Amino acid sequence: MRILSFMLSGFAFVPWVAAQVSIEVVLEQEQFLPSESVVAAVRITNFSGQTLHLGKEDDWLRFSVEARDGYVVSKQDDPAVKGEFDVESSKIATKRVDVAPYFSLTKPGRYLITATVKLAQWDKELSSKPREFDVIAGTRLWEQEFGVRRAAGDTSPPEVRKYALQQAIHLKQMKLYVRVTDQSESHIFRVFPIGPMVSFSQPEKQIDHDSNLHVLYQIGARKFNYSLISPDGRLIIRRTYEYSDTRPVLRIDREGRIVVIGGVRRVSPDDLPAPPETSTPDNDGRTTRP
Repeated sequence: MRILSFMLSGFAFVPWVAAQVSIEVVLEQEQFLPSESVVAAVRITNFSGQTLHLGKEDDWLRFSVEARDGYVVSKQDDPAVKGEFDVESSKIATKRVDVAPYFSLTKPGRYLITATVKLAQWDKELSSKPREFDVIAGTRLWEQEFGVRRAAGDTSPPEVRKYALQQAIHLKQMKLYVRVTDQSESHIFRVFPIGPMVSFSQPEKQIDHDSNLHVLYQIGARKFNYSLISPDGRLIIRRTYEYSDTRPVLRIDREGRIVVIGGVRRVSPDDLPAPPETSTPDNDGRTTRP
């Protein structure tokens, strides 16, 4: 009877843990392009009355991804999640992991992602409810191969990469995406949305002597987005311009730099780099500080 009582108490322990500690996967959006970053925010809520010690083991947090249509999602590796931290009782902790590099998410369709957390101090595991998301196919608008500069003194041929602009509808809103890959597109450096766009917009694009991509496109009746993307897929600059007496356009100045002329720059909280709070735009779009 003692053995049976012990076994029953052991089985009862699992639902008790699930009632006091909860795991939830939160996604910033529900639709992604193939190979776009899928950042899963794993939210751990602790009401156990004890402090949870997490992150000591390499496998304290695991993910599984499956397709709704039965498609088997291959897994390349486990995300690096090690890093110790504590979650006190009545507190919530969030661990963010980009799972896209570790799962084959290149086929359009509906997917389910589940997170499992190992509670080593209790020798138990808890899993979240599956979170649904879609991988959608975008429409490629433009692509261009380009060479990446070598370091000074390196005389080997330049590495060839490829920029591509794609559009896709997300929650009834058109978005413009940039995709940076190697020449064969077998290696993807990054896929990410630049921002919303109007359906009739025809993006202007130019590549400068440093192999950066300049993109200017319309996001509203009189608004335009200007973005500068590096050869490794980093968004360096993002600015907003408005149509005034003239429409903003991309041009090459006397020094050979690609610049925006025409229109008026409007300082926005979404600017990169972020503008100082006291900044105000001049009539020619430059930013001045008191």
